[in-house]
Amino acid sequence: MRIASIIAAAIGSLLSAAVGAADINVISTQATEEAYKELVAQFEKATGHKVTTFFSGTLNVQKKLADGEPYDLILMAGPAIDEQIRVGKAVAGSRVDLAKSGTGLAVRKGAPKPDISSAGALKATLLSAKSIGYSTGPSGLYMLSVFEKLGIADQVKGKLRQTPSGVFVGNLIANGEVEVGFQQISELVHFAGIDYVGPLPGDLQRMTMFSLGLHSGAKQADAARALVKFLTAPDAAPVIKKHGLEPV
Repeated sequence: MRIASIIAAAIGSLLSAAVGAADINVISTQATEEAYKELVAQFEKATGHKVTTFFSGTLNVQKKLADGEPYDLILMAGPAIDEQIRVGKAVAGSRVDLAKSGTGLAVRKGAPKPDISSAGALKATLLSAKSIGYSTGPSGLYMLSVFEKLGIADQVKGKLRQTPSGVFVGNLIANGEVEVGFQQISELVHFAGIDYVGPLPGDLQRMTMFSLGLHSGAKQADAARALVKFLTAPDAAPVIKKHGLEPV
């Protein structure tokens, strides 16, 4: 009888866990993707929840949210989360910062690594480069201001190649379509077929904050909040650092 009671209790516990498990739908930009995936796998194992995530570029994510597609959680650059709160797609007060990333430069695997150790060296590298890749995301918009700051916007304009939303700059570099390319460091350090050279130097560097926000139409709000808590816990910091990001 005792064994039967133990088995019944175990089955009851499993059924209870199954009932409590949720399917969480997330929409995310790509800068935090590698760290996020590793942490989500840990979260699913620890909680029994299932997380389905759509990754794309900032413009694509903004369009899907504007079109009213249903999600529980949004992961984007902090200012973009603020904008989603402003337009009513994310819950006011739900923004939680996850990690920061700087902008870096990469070249095709095996190619000589240019000097970008100072503003002057970066300027010379860009003027001598035959082609320059940049993104439609926060790093790409920022690089346009860097070219202006260096006083070379007109000189490099004809060399610029911008990726469509959701396409990594690493693709252009690896395929030889551009000689050098800029994107969030976390999107360059693990990309196959390219060599990460380094971050923008000195005052030219600007960190982008990536944040989470609860979707205003979330069906699994409690589970989504649990995921946010897991992703931003102190134990997540080593994973975040491993993938080229800085924990908050």
